[in-house]
Amino acid sequence: MRTMAAYDMIETIRNTNAWLGSTALTFGRYPAFAMMPNPMFNLMAAWGEVVERSFSRMIVKPDWDIEPLPSEDGHDMVVDLDVVVSRPFGDLVKFNVNGRDPMARRILLVAPMSGHYATLLRKTVVSLLPDADVWVTDWHNARDIPVSAGKFDVEDYTLYLVEFMKELGPDLNVIAICQPAPLTLAATALLAERDPDAQPRTLTLIGGPIDPDAAATDVTDFGSRVTMGQLEHSMIQQVGFQYAGVGRKVYPGLVQLASFITMNADTHMASFRDQILRVAEGKSSEHDRHNQFYDEYLAVMDMPAEFYLSTVERIFKGLEIARNEFTVEGHPVDIGAITKVAVMTVEGGKDDISAPGQCVAALDLLTGVPDDRKTNYIEPEAGHYGIFAGASWRRNIRPLVLDFIDDGAAASKRPRRRPANADLPPDGRIPPPSPNVAV
Repeated sequence: MRTMAAYDMIETIRNTNAWLGSTALTFGRYPAFAMMPNPMFNLMAAWGEVVERSFSRMIVKPDWDIEPLPSEDGHDMVVDLDVVVSRPFGDLVKFNVNGRDPMARRILLVAPMSGHYATLLRKTVVSLLPDADVWVTDWHNARDIPVSAGKFDVEDYTLYLVEFMKELGPDLNVIAICQPAPLTLAATALLAERDPDAQPRTLTLIGGPIDPDAAATDVTDFGSRVTMGQLEHSMIQQVGFQYAGVGRKVYPGLVQLASFITMNADTHMASFRDQILRVAEGKSSEHDRHNQFYDEYLAVMDMPAEFYLSTVERIFKGLEIARNEFTVEGHPVDIGAITKVAVMTVEGGKDDISAPGQCVAALDLLTGVPDDRKTNYIEPEAGHYGIFAGASWRRNIRPLVLDFIDDGAAASKRPRRRPANADLPPDGRIPPPSPNVAV
């Protein structure tokens, strides 16, 4: 009950701040005060507008709101969502472009379960939809999942990805962004062992902590200096009575948001100060740059406690992926079992979440993939967000990823060369090639 009370207290603080903002907005714009030309009333209303909007957005799941795509004949093709696979902790969702034939490129975006909704990838989806059919993993807010649905940890996450990839078939191109990169790599390896023909055609890992120890950041430093007991005691709470997941242990979204903001507190404070001044001067708009970013950034979701704790313990502290020691349901997952998948890693030179070196470490683990089917790209001036949704993604990274996907499709149609030591006789002598066998 203590942790449930703490959860409700945090929600009460959020609610109170939203109420204070709304009150200040109403008071500052009280019609009678217009007769008194005091700029403080206008500034109070501006402060209230920004504060009320910010704290209200924290519990709202943003809409995808994908605009129609233009067709060759000039008609708009409406984009809607279709749930392909529905599971308690997440769905496989397709973006249907009505009136368009199936595209040659088929892309699954694996969204992070790291505090934000999958809609954080909206700009990524928008940039890919004109050139590909796109699916996304749409993870659910843990506070809305009843305790009766059971647990959800890194192994369950991996099995969800295996199921989603099998559903979409082997001509699939998977793009994992940030946090899910290690588990997507593990899911591909597990699929390679259990159903080799169902492996995706290409795998692109963007800014993910494959080997967190390869380059230190504030995130990895925090994970190394805090014990699991301290982490569970300080971060984990039980959902309060207001939501369907009452009693479920979670890492609350509002606690995660506080961590996000403190990492760049000065930048966020300056951004909100400037926005308040713009509102007071009448220079803001509903969908200006500040509101577009923070409407998404401030919308957070609770993470299942077992998923958060197992991620820290096994991916960051235990380095199970980096050491190729990850297990699912007691079964060791060998990343070297991946043989048919072309793999690309993408890193940002100024990424302060997953620094350069962490993601490219995947290529050394892929011992079964030929070197000519592995590649890495570093965008020198890009931060974490920029490598999948910013200008760096649109101008430089997206074209490279699409070319990589096309190269993977072309390679899959070429006959595979036999390994040099295939089918050697016991005496080790190499027989002459048969004219009927391609070598």
